[in-house]
Amino acid sequence: MRLKSIHHIAIISSDYQKSKDFYVRILGLKPIREVYRKERDSFKLDLEVNDHYQIELFSFPNPPERPSYPEAAGLRHVAFEVEDLDEAIRHLTSHQVEVEPIRIDEFTNKRFTFLSDPDGLPIELYEK
Repeated sequence: MRLKSIHHIAIISSDYQKSKDFYVRILGLKPIREVYRKERDSFKLDLEVNDHYQIELFSFPNPPERPSYPEAAGLRHVAFEVEDLDEAIRHLTSHQVEVEPIRIDEFTNKRFTFLSDPDGLPIELYEK
């Protein structure tokens, strides 16, 4: 078996409308398809990152909280590449999104930072 690429990342939100606004309006991901699954009382929003289907945003009634931040077992964080980290930070802070101080990757000397989505999911922005 040979894995070709990451197909998608699934994210469960506690407040679907708030998370939808964050990922679409603030992060700028493009909605591809939104469906309501009555049998699960759940919305599913497929989002595009740079012309590629990448994120599935879900709502479920009463999802459990994340065990801890950010070192919970399992998925640690989602990382997006950006062209200009300073511009990305200015954009986010103009929408009242808190961003951690910029760090430098000790192996690549590239700059990166972290922020959180509305449910506290850690998101990394890594400069190209």
